[in-house]
Amino acid sequence: MQPFRYHVFACDQQKPEGAPCCSARGSLKVVDALRGEVAAQGLADQVQITACGSLGLCERGPNIVVYPEGVWYSGVCAGDVPELVRSHFHDGNPVERLVNRDAQAVRAEIESNKSKMQAGMKAKDAAGALPDDLAQVIRGFQDSRAVLTGIELDAFTAVGNGASAGQAAAKMGTDPRATGMLLNALAALGLLSKHDGTFHNTPVSARYFVAGSPDDARAATMHTAHLWHRWSTLTDCVREGTAVKSREPREVDDRWTRPFIAAMHRNARERAPHVVRAVGTAGVRRMLDVGGGSGAYSIAFAQASAELHAEVLDRPEVLEIAQGHIDRAGLGGRVTTRVGDLRTDDFGEGYDLVLVSAICHMLGPDENRDLLRRCRQALAPGGRVVVQDFILEEDKTAPKMAALFSLNMLVGTEAGASYNESEYAEWLREAGFCEAIRIRLPGPSGLMVGQVG
Repeated sequence: MQPFRYHVFACDQQKPEGAPCCSARGSLKVVDALRGEVAAQGLADQVQITACGSLGLCERGPNIVVYPEGVWYSGVCAGDVPELVRSHFHDGNPVERLVNRDAQAVRAEIESNKSKMQAGMKAKDAAGALPDDLAQVIRGFQDSRAVLTGIELDAFTAVGNGASAGQAAAKMGTDPRATGMLLNALAALGLLSKHDGTFHNTPVSARYFVAGSPDDARAATMHTAHLWHRWSTLTDCVREGTAVKSREPREVDDRWTRPFIAAMHRNARERAPHVVRAVGTAGVRRMLDVGGGSGAYSIAFAQASAELHAEVLDRPEVLEIAQGHIDRAGLGGRVTTRVGDLRTDDFGEGYDLVLVSAICHMLGPDENRDLLRRCRQALAPGGRVVVQDFILEEDKTAPKMAALFSLNMLVGTEAGASYNESEYAEWLREAGFCEAIRIRLPGPSGLMVGQVG
């Protein structure tokens, strides 16, 4: 079977710094260039590009192999790609200056590199050194902290279309020497480039972290920067069994609220279409969005059905932000807001759908029992409650993101956690729902749906 005319394997193996590998020689740029050029030349339905592990010619990368002929290329750079695509993939003529034609020499080089690698691994293991992947996990906070500091200081906006460390420092109000060190690190992480002492944003940083860009995510990412300080207390939280700071961050001030809601809004805009498709709008006329934040889910449901009216319940300072999103969506007549406390308030009655999205993880088990009981009371006959949240597998060790998020609740709340399907199902039955159904969605979160008989 040959579903494509050509299948291209491009090495993008990453190895410890200092070890020769294709990724250190720019293989990611080659892979991106290949995909872009194949599409640009109208060959996307004929050429399949697959990034792969080591091809064994580590000192001469980036390396790619083209099948069905089995042509091995070495030393390919992004600048070679247009010629390679045009000559080989379009016209059927390999680019000879990049081809390895001596099969025996290629095999010998691969076997030699394999032997060196295995010897190195044995020596490292004998010395008791940490495995590279484990060491990277342990040091992972360094990469994160550098990026978060860049975001907090708005370094990417300061760099703009190009700036020296001194120029960026002047805009940021920071020390020039330290700013240079930070910008160098961000360049090493691939979020900046540096030429002749001038830093430039990469396409990724320009898109997401420069003020005024259409997809500016800085405000939302500031929420993660704030979480950094909470996570630094994790050791003490594990000792004490709860968050060690006296107040939840959302109660502190607007500096926390706006980044938090911005982060939730970005997540919700991405997740909302999946949730609306999974839940459906048939028979839904009145919807209550408990702790609805930015209103993104209510907006999505209202956009999906002209007959649906949604009400967002949250704190006053949050609803001020939500109202802006509702107005921009042109849904002021069908999506309304109500000031309320999801922990204590009666929710009313007669709703066909109650949505509880990203709420239960903030609460302890007894609080969730009470919340779902009040949701049940608010529903009309045949109505549904939909809980969207991280849902752990039964032994609570997976998915990884949900398990880590449980720690996020440990450091930030009094009794919050991630929960598994059995716990949600039990709470829904205790609240009076006749059935509890789990719906798996793409991505990190899922749904638990309770039906009123």
